[in-house]
Amino acid sequence: MNKSELVSRMAQAAGITKSAAERALDGFMDAVTDAVSKGDKVTLVGFGTFSVAQRNARKGRNPSTGEIIEIPAKKVVKFKAGSKLTDAVS
Repeated sequence: MNKSELVSRMAQAAGITKSAAERALDGFMDAVTDAVSKGDKVTLVGFGTFSVAQRNARKGRNPSTGEIIEIPAKKVVKFKAGSKLTDAVS
């Protein structure tokens, strides 16, 4: 499912226009991006939690040359699925 398909499903489920659904989705994505970029967690009970984790520096291997390289530490976004989402997939 891509963004336009998601917007269509949201509009149909909420009984609103596609443009209103797209504004709502864009607002949701902006809010999550802003919170996670500040290091906050975003928890949607039953759906899941977006959070930030620190990934340590590590050694890796360049697949084309085989040489060992140093991969720097960085922050990454994590998503942990909630119980309702997990049960829907099972």
